[in-house]
Amino acid sequence: MRPRLLFVLGFLVIGNTVSAELRAGATQIDITNREAGPVHDSLYVKALVLTNGATTLALVTLDVVALEEIGPIPSGFLLKVRARLEQELGIKPANVLINASHCHGVVCADVTERTIQAVREASQDLVPVLIGAGVGHEDRIMENRRYRLKDGTEADSRHAYSMPPDEEIAAVGPVDPEIGILRLDKKSGGTLAVVYNFACHPIQGVPGGGNTADIIGFASKVIEDNLGEGTIALFLQGCGGDINPAGYKDVDHPRDAEPLGHLLGLSTLQALRRVKCNDDAAFKVLHETIALPRAKTAERIVALETEQTRLLQSLKGTSLNLKSFLPLVVKYSLSDEFPSSYAHRYMHEEMMGRGDLKKLDEENRRNIEQYIENIHTMEKLTRIQTNLDLLRKHQADNVAADANTVDVEVLGVRIGDFVLVTFPGELTVQIGLNIKQVSPHELTFIAGYTNGYIYYAPTAEQLKNAGGAQEDSDCILAPEWQQIYEGRVLELLKEL
Repeated sequence: MRPRLLFVLGFLVIGNTVSAELRAGATQIDITNREAGPVHDSLYVKALVLTNGATTLALVTLDVVALEEIGPIPSGFLLKVRARLEQELGIKPANVLINASHCHGVVCADVTERTIQAVREASQDLVPVLIGAGVGHEDRIMENRRYRLKDGTEADSRHAYSMPPDEEIAAVGPVDPEIGILRLDKKSGGTLAVVYNFACHPIQGVPGGGNTADIIGFASKVIEDNLGEGTIALFLQGCGGDINPAGYKDVDHPRDAEPLGHLLGLSTLQALRRVKCNDDAAFKVLHETIALPRAKTAERIVALETEQTRLLQSLKGTSLNLKSFLPLVVKYSLSDEFPSSYAHRYMHEEMMGRGDLKKLDEENRRNIEQYIENIHTMEKLTRIQTNLDLLRKHQADNVAADANTVDVEVLGVRIGDFVLVTFPGELTVQIGLNIKQVSPHELTFIAGYTNGYIYYAPTAEQLKNAGGAQEDSDCILAPEWQQIYEGRVLELLKEL
């Protein structure tokens, strides 16, 4: 095969990895909006600047929900940050990697300037570093939020609507317990920075609902406090599109991300002890733009609207309302045989040849069953309605785009044995598992939510369920996107 010419961190090379002494600098700046209400813990922009003596890679992480499109990051953020970094520091736009943790905290209005400042400060204090890579394991803090139902469809766990009934759930989806780790130790001693990659929505929140960096904020603090003053822990969100915090729908305890974050931080620390740093300065960056097909969901929307009408028409009248239903369902659950009175009253009626209480019970049971059936129908309607709104929105946007494809930016990065590929959307976990399985590199990790935001990116199989869950509804991509992306990523990995 003819060798490809690749621009790698400013060098023109032919498929070879650039090796040279690496220097790095890292810093963090508070970006919390302290005027938006109570603050539980601070949100940060963190920057790691890595250079081989000729050009520079800037790896930036922000405690925000996304980069533009949704959340508080302003439109034009990426273009402005990259332009300023190129103008002021000589960092090429293709060498800037910016990842959103996907926490739902609120950041300050001047987050763009503070992001530029963070990279500037990190670049001003570069020191020679040793690098090492490894993996950790954490499987206690997350769960797949999609459920295969017995009718073959899928539903998901959100606060926007109800869970399906227990008896309808047939199976749950996978998780990825790997923690990807890049460690940078100063040659003069001490740890400069840790980059760690993990897949989970950091949307647990804190008691009282204050502004928070969520699971990631607590995990990073554990890492930084234990590795010593000056160490910066940078989190790269992975393929967390369908991964929720464990117990996300718990209604018996206050929502609290701190214990989950502590578990993630401690598991990362445990793995860091096994990571050995050395002078391996393998350093390579590939940057590509891939055209992915846009979804065409008009027919699916019509089908869901038809199902919505059918469900509405299936609702049946009952003499009960919520006030009468609740005491009845308690009585009939507590005493199935004699719910309406004491046992001796039923026996007395039977002895007298009457069955008034039994007839009353039959009527009440019919009404209870119908009321419960109506509730389950209502829950299905809320799921359909919420997800239909997402499908309609993206269908309208895709039509307005007047293009059959959307361009997405993908980076491939190798730093020693640490290999990373990126995507600007919310990849579901199976995508990451697939890429890791076929990668020629032992330590391969995937960062979604990077250099832009194009909503969810579920598998082709999950997209067959369009309208049943958020991931397959809040998506602008056609099912064919997965094969195109995974195929191109494999080629990038081979080139790294």
